[in-house]
Amino acid sequence: MDEGISHRGTGSVGEETSGDHGGQQLAGHFMGFGALLRRWRKDARVNQARAAKALAMSERTYRKIEQGAMPPRLTRAQCESLSELLQLDRDEQHALVLYNVGSGLVPPSGADQPELQQALRLLIDRQMPSAAYLCDQYWNILAFNTAMAEWWPWVMERDANLIRWALTDPAARTQYQDWDKHASAYVKILKFAAATRPDDAELARLIEDIKKDADVRHVWETEHDMGETRDGHVYRVRVPALNWEVVEVVSHVLYPASMPDCRFVVMTWVEGNGDDERDALGGTRNAWAATTATPDDVATARWHAQTRAAEDAATRWRREAAALSSRAVVATAEDASLHAGKDGVPLPAVSQVLGPNAQLTLAPGKGSVVWAVEEGVGCWSVTHVSPATVIARVPSGALEGELLTEMRHLVRATLPADTTAATARIAELLNERDTEQRVLRDLLHTIQRSGPSEDGDRGVRQKS
Repeated sequence: MDEGISHRGTGSVGEETSGDHGGQQLAGHFMGFGALLRRWRKDARVNQARAAKALAMSERTYRKIEQGAMPPRLTRAQCESLSELLQLDRDEQHALVLYNVGSGLVPPSGADQPELQQALRLLIDRQMPSAAYLCDQYWNILAFNTAMAEWWPWVMERDANLIRWALTDPAARTQYQDWDKHASAYVKILKFAAATRPDDAELARLIEDIKKDADVRHVWETEHDMGETRDGHVYRVRVPALNWEVVEVVSHVLYPASMPDCRFVVMTWVEGNGDDERDALGGTRNAWAATTATPDDVATARWHAQTRAAEDAATRWRREAAALSSRAVVATAEDASLHAGKDGVPLPAVSQVLGPNAQLTLAPGKGSVVWAVEEGVGCWSVTHVSPATVIARVPSGALEGELLTEMRHLVRATLPADTTAATARIAELLNERDTEQRVLRDLLHTIQRSGPSEDGDRGVRQKS
């Protein structure tokens, strides 16, 4: 890896006097902002104290950044101050801004969890010096780290999309060694996605767009296999930032629990052995090109997608659990029902079953039930509880008529909003209940056949 870095002109990474650790090379010295900052400072003959002052930070913090620590993102004002001090040229200024402004994490439609978006942003940044990015189910780039932007600058473009770039951009054919094999791999992925999401209009549009390219259309018509992801693929790429040196990377694909439709991808740079027959991990070179998915794999992928959606719903519920313990006091029953929101669903039959002074209202938008109790004249206590809490309190033998209708609303509120995911979850629950009932019946028959135990007889005799 040291030889690869020398092509980038990052300077002599072992010459720092302050802050070194026995000559040990830190990750940031091989690649990233620390190495770049260090070279710029030395070229400008500026010491660390002056550079730290320009950034309005302590010298200790600045030293850690040069040693490879992941710094907080610098503001544009800090970038301008440092640029002026170090007399950076236009390209260097662009690189400085790139490292510190980077890409904002734009969530897919419907995502409203800013704290999780920030956590993912941190995870992506902390993959340095490995290139990492986050994309949605249509391979639109949502976020990326600096290494990714250095190696594959196309991610910074408007509406950047992995599939479109890999299959239709001429640069991809230069950067990928054996582009035809990579094209087949991406076509397999598209065909797999189409098999698992046959009614997805946006996916269909993406496929039609890339098939307008004659070479891609040929691959599409001649490639009959499928593949789910590029997880674990080891391949060679040419990197412009490394003077077009050929490097070997391993692709890791993961699904964030908070954004289950998205893919978090890390590409780890591994030291190749120069062998055309074996890759850097010892496997057969380009073995991934021959892999294929079966109809069973498609069915499994559908199940996993539904499960991830259900898990996402469960995760959201756990995060909201603390909010459900909040309690308020209002003057009237009407005021209590307003806590359910405009889409509140009155539950009069359930309310009657649970007590003469109770009024329950389902709040679909909040995934909770507003449980109001009249504690005195002009005094109603209001508590948000989970639908499951209410369901557990309703006697099963009373389920008929209006009560059954209201219970349907409650049960539906406990399931994922997506119809397919809800159907899958219902099937899982029915299977669990069926298994539990069969075991209980078997246990009951076993107990009945065996008769009273000796311990049981002894207990009866003691009581008598």
